[in-house]
Amino acid sequence: MKPIQKAYGYVTRVKEGKPQVLVFQHPIAEAGIQIPKGTVKEGEDTFNAVIREIKEETGLDNFEVEDLIAEDFWENDDGTIHNRFFYKIKATEVKDEWDYQPTGGGEEDGLIFRFFWISSKDEIKLIRGHADYFDYIFN
Repeated sequence: MKPIQKAYGYVTRVKEGKPQVLVFQHPIAEAGIQIPKGTVKEGEDTFNAVIREIKEETGLDNFEVEDLIAEDFWENDDGTIHNRFFYKIKATEVKDEWDYQPTGGGEEDGLIFRFFWISSKDEIKLIRGHADYFDYIFN
């Protein structure tokens, strides 16, 4: 079976000289705290997918994709294999926290995500797999 391509966005900013990463609390408790990410659509490249996902999930439009920092193959809890692409994204002129209703549709329809920033890889526990490349941001 072909791996499912996923685009992950480490949306970053610098506050008081220190890097921060944007995370969100999913309203379904089991979904935990995450970074913005999503499935790459048929015929879409991962670069454009991460831009689309950031816009759909966060409502942000003041950001720039800086680098692809990692690509890997990862087994999801349901046994599917994901080909993951992690991008570093620089955000400007952004609030400290906000709520947003994702616009991508599907299973996120009607949900409200609570966005906030973290300043270290140990500040909060994200769901499995989302903090795998925090060392590229916080070191």
